[in-house]
Amino acid sequence: MALAWRPSMGPRRPDDRRAALQATVSVTGAVLLVVLLDRTAWTAYAAFGAFAATYGRGQPPTERLRRQALGALLLVTCVTAGAAVGTLAERDWWLVLGGGVVAAIGSAVVALEEWRPPGPVFLVFGFGAVASVPQEPGSVPVALAVSAASAGFAFLVGNGATLLRRTPHRPVPLRRRLTWHPALAGLAVALAGGLSTLLGIGHPYWSMVAAVAVVVGRDRRHRWERALHRVGGTLAGLVVAAGLLVVVDDPLVAVLAVGVLQLLTELVVTRHYALALLFITPLALLMGQLAAPRPVGSLLLDRGVETVVGAVVALLVGLAGGRLLRAVAPRG
Repeated sequence: MALAWRPSMGPRRPDDRRAALQATVSVTGAVLLVVLLDRTAWTAYAAFGAFAATYGRGQPPTERLRRQALGALLLVTCVTAGAAVGTLAERDWWLVLGGGVVAAIGSAVVALEEWRPPGPVFLVFGFGAVASVPQEPGSVPVALAVSAASAGFAFLVGNGATLLRRTPHRPVPLRRRLTWHPALAGLAVALAGGLSTLLGIGHPYWSMVAAVAVVVGRDRRHRWERALHRVGGTLAGLVVAAGLLVVVDDPLVAVLAVGVLQLLTELVVTRHYALALLFITPLALLMGQLAAPRPVGSLLLDRGVETVVGAVVALLVGLAGGRLLRAVAPRG
């Protein structure tokens, strides 16, 4: 099986710059506000709500509006559910179970809606990042309010002109073809998270995110390609993150770095996944440190190890699932 690392960049799309700018304004604006309010513990709530701006890329304005509205609803639901899980005494295993459910349902929605970016990565990431931090019961309505407000802000940034113009809605035809991928996604995420939890690694949701990012590949070759990109891009991104986490110690400077990294991510993510991870990795770690600071050394090690764990589990689940489905498929 020949694998394509794809050292060259994919083609630039007509709306890449617009989409990158809107996502950057949405995420940076939401994170900046919680920092100015001295509520850095809300960083994850604000950031994941604002990630609604990344949906609907390359779609006509009214279709982008619809997809971003649905994305906002799902992201807010995942953040709020994550906060609820964070209040539980035995949250580690509830995080694993909930992450598997989020991955399965999210994959089904993605398949039916033909979303870009593909896969429920943001949904699993948002749920896991919030659920992994101990929460007080009062945090649940705060998570709901902050994520909903930032999602609403992102929605207005991305669709304000469309709402003012009242552009006629022209539905985009969808194939709406649901396959076995949601079951594989849920299984891969649950197994990756469970293994990391058993091993005692500090951030099991990172392995869950890596697993869902890989297992959503179209076929075996595509999953291998995504695994190579995920692991290679993350390891390279950890080098960048190491420098930034040592140098950046002021919250406002961290927000500026988040904005730059978000912009760079959005400009390249549809063209080269590994290159995008060079920016995604320090971006995620910077936002995590804003919300709940941790020792840098163990943080970087956990991220690298859990990315490998998640990618390997996803490859094994994809391989086993493909063989099982071929074995039970009707012949003739």
